Amino acid sequence: MSTKEKILETALTLFAKNGYDGTSVEQIAQDVGIKAPSLYKHFKGKEDILNSLIDIAETRYEESFGSAKKVGTIPESIDGFIREMLKRIRFTMSDPIIKKMRVFLVQEQFRSERLAEITTRHQVDGLQQMYQKILETLMTAGIIVKDDPEMLATEITAPVALWISKVDRQPKCEKEALKFIEKHLQHFFKTYANGNR
Repeated sequence: MSTKEKILETALTLFAKNGYDGTSVEQIAQDVGIKAPSLYKHFKGKEDILNSLIDIAETRYEESFGSAKKVGTIPESIDGFIREMLKRIRFTMSDPIIKKMRVFLVQEQFRSERLAEITTRHQVDGLQQMYQKILETLMTAGIIVKDDPEMLATEITAPVALWISKVDRQPKCEKEALKFIEKHLQHFFKTYANGNR
């Protein structure tokens, strides 16, 4: 791992633990094992580190989970969709960068308008838009009944988001969360399936 990568990893851990204002450049450098002036060879300052972390997390999230812009392949069956959704959920629950970034953003959203917008985009608006597109595709394919895709997107994602936030607070309940989420998805499609299961 390069020094630049160590700085980013250490900064994210400290930001998630202590908050942005509660973390100094000196503390990041010390935890990396370098002097503060050496850190400035890689980053202009703490805000530059934060911006790099946001860019990395957003790219990683879009590539492995998806977004409203990049929905990815939509399975042609309900069982395939459930498997794909559980894969994405496991990623977001367990990926160390995404998990730490989510914990950091949840804390900082009340201190920074910019971070509040990023949190809302990832945990509400972007998720809603992505699943609305996916559900519209499933409706068009006749896999689920035609209904209000915005409401269905809320219905399918809200319980999942609640359980992910619980796992962030209580990591030991991950198995319980995944079991409930799978049950929730099965129930959702039992309710809205168009007889094509």
